[in-house]
Amino acid sequence: MASRSLKIFIIGPAYPLRGGPAQFNENLCEELIKAGHDAQIISYALQYPNFLFPGSSQFEQSGSAPKGIKIHTLINSINPFNWLKVASFIKKEKPDFILFRYWLPFFGPCLGTIGRRVRKHTKVLALTDNIIPHEKRIGDSMFTKYFVKSCHGFIAMSKKVLSDITMFSKTDKKVYSPHPMYATYGEPVSMQEARQKLNLDPKDHIVLFFGLIRHYKGLDILMESLNYALIKKQKITLLIAGEFYEDKQPYLDLIKRYHLENHVILHDKFIANDMVRYYFCASNLVAQTYRNATNSGVTMVGYYYDKPMLVTNVGGLAEIVPHNVCGYTLPLDHIAISNALIDFFENKREAEMIENVKKEKKKYEWGSFINSLLELYNSCS
Repeated sequence: MASRSLKIFIIGPAYPLRGGPAQFNENLCEELIKAGHDAQIISYALQYPNFLFPGSSQFEQSGSAPKGIKIHTLINSINPFNWLKVASFIKKEKPDFILFRYWLPFFGPCLGTIGRRVRKHTKVLALTDNIIPHEKRIGDSMFTKYFVKSCHGFIAMSKKVLSDITMFSKTDKKVYSPHPMYATYGEPVSMQEARQKLNLDPKDHIVLFFGLIRHYKGLDILMESLNYALIKKQKITLLIAGEFYEDKQPYLDLIKRYHLENHVILHDKFIANDMVRYYFCASNLVAQTYRNATNSGVTMVGYYYDKPMLVTNVGGLAEIVPHNVCGYTLPLDHIAISNALIDFFENKREAEMIENVKKEKKKYEWGSFINSLLELYNSCS
């Protein structure tokens, strides 16, 4: 632990940019301030060029800027002259360390250049969501290597990512600390209130699939698991809440092929921050049937709202959902998923698993993550 107040710059998206990384960065900044540090965020004036962004908007459409946090909207991800300007700003401010948020090789040139320009004056740490991206592109390895070489140390939220770092660096200045819980989407509401808000049947058994929809997240496998008579008899309804980042038609074809019209509710849009809690509180079970994963903020939102979860045994998901305790950790197999859904509802496992989640989630409070981050900084000093 640091014995003095530190000046810290978190470098990554923040309001008005939308999405989990922005929410996480704001949470982290708040917690560092609570711990007595001078924490600020340097965010993007241009995160992605519009032609590279698959969604409808990069900006939050609800809520307002978080109070008590200083956000510098400075970085242009594609302008090298801007990168030098940002580095000059950081050197002038003289933080004890900066923390890059890194999840995509696209940002490697930008962040790697900033890191190289400031590393003689301040420690450069990286919070690595991914080192190897879910969807590979030409140049990934080169961009990531360039970024990694600019950093003094790394913190990862899954053991897989911690291991992946060794492909680019032999440093021992790296730590694992699980993804802490999100606490920015509002206090829980009753299931009855949440379902009224979303116009959902109060009697349905609702399984929630939440977040941006991409092939690697395995929504098609989850939909296939619903194609069983016992599932339909249980009145199990799949609530899909998220924006498609790929062609929607194959999923609509699955609904038609498996006759799931009465068993799937599709809210295909980006879910605004002020609506997130209603989706989680309306559900009985949260499902993440991913083909591959590192860590997931969805799981930590589920924990915050005391929701049992069904996850596949990939990446970091299995590390945080004890099987048959807080939910199910399963192979990527639609029959296994179907059997787990039947077990959950037919054997009335929900109440027991909720109580287990309430105990388990204490591991994922922010204090532990802050301690790991500051210990990493001390080891690099």
